[in-house]
Amino acid sequence: MNEQIVLFDKPKIHKNIFPITMTRSIAKCIIGIDTIQEKWQRSFNREIQISTLDYLKSLYPSPQTNTPTLFISSNLLPNKELLLRITALTKGQGLKKGNEILCFIADNYSDKEINFMEFNEAIIALEHSWDIFKFNGDAIESDFVDITRKRKSQELDKSNTIIGDKNKIFLETGAIVRASVLNTEAGCIYIGKDAEVMEGSLIRGPFALGEHGVTKLGTKVYGPTTVGPYSKIGGEVNNSVIFSYSNKGHDGFLGNSVLGEWCNLGADTNNSNLKNNYGVVKTYSHSEKKEITTGMQFCGLIMGDHSKSGINTMFNTGTICGVSSNVFGGGFPQKHIRSFTWGGSEKEDIYEFEKAIEVANRMMERRGKSVSKEEKQLLRTIFNNRMQE
Repeated sequence: MNEQIVLFDKPKIHKNIFPITMTRSIAKCIIGIDTIQEKWQRSFNREIQISTLDYLKSLYPSPQTNTPTLFISSNLLPNKELLLRITALTKGQGLKKGNEILCFIADNYSDKEINFMEFNEAIIALEHSWDIFKFNGDAIESDFVDITRKRKSQELDKSNTIIGDKNKIFLETGAIVRASVLNTEAGCIYIGKDAEVMEGSLIRGPFALGEHGVTKLGTKVYGPTTVGPYSKIGGEVNNSVIFSYSNKGHDGFLGNSVLGEWCNLGADTNNSNLKNNYGVVKTYSHSEKKEITTGMQFCGLIMGDHSKSGINTMFNTGTICGVSSNVFGGGFPQKHIRSFTWGGSEKEDIYEFEKAIEVANRMMERRGKSVSKEEKQLLRTIFNNRMQE
């Protein structure tokens, strides 16, 4: 295909995935081994651009205008059948599934003269924030096949115990795994470049550990779980997705949850992922501005970028925590924690903007990074709009 390829955000779906997408395009969400954008780039073997909401556009290069473009909905994950149909499209044609536009080819996004054809095969498309962990197992398995095809894994140290098919374990260059138990009976295990699985870790797939990621001593992991690049986990983690540069480095339970970038959970932070009455979990929706049902029995914590929890913090089932909040204190905080909140169940204050940026910079400096001008402006926008969440 000669057209430029652009992943575009649909405003309502983008807001459905808050607080994870408050600070990014849907295309930058990690699900499986890598981001949605990286999956499409791997599928087409070329760079793919992003078109997003106005307040986020400064973070991404602007696509060319008035030029033939394949527009693909950014919440959509590629699969074989979908790719075959997409590559057969010509200008003025597109695909729909029900009422949802999947993709189309046109000179401009606003082109109305599109002949949409129905796509009847199965797809994975994110509709809500919890879909990130809900569909993570399928995404890990698909990514594992794509990324490891015709490649050879690094040798696994003999100090490890393998349960299941050892061919479902792949170690990238520089990965270290020692004296751990790896179980592939339920899914594959992918260990990224220069990542480390410390001694005593117990891992059941599907599991993906990103570049320079770490599982600390004695970590217990139940799949499907993904730990993004440069992130660390310890304690017990079950069916969760942790984006880049975040830490859950201590004992405590994290289950059926999603953490954004630059988050930190204090020692013995725990979340509930199952109601005491075993009922369906409800959680706050930013687009509906009320609690809605997830339709699931298991749903834990959804936490936006730069948020933190203090030691012994307890999060209730279906908690939504916004961007750059510092949650601490006894008891359970509210299930809907706005961005830039300081405190917890006993008292909530506004986290002063400049103090929050100062803390963010301190954490990022440890990784040789800092809050950019564009990121600071984005965080200021979120701060100014926090009461509208």
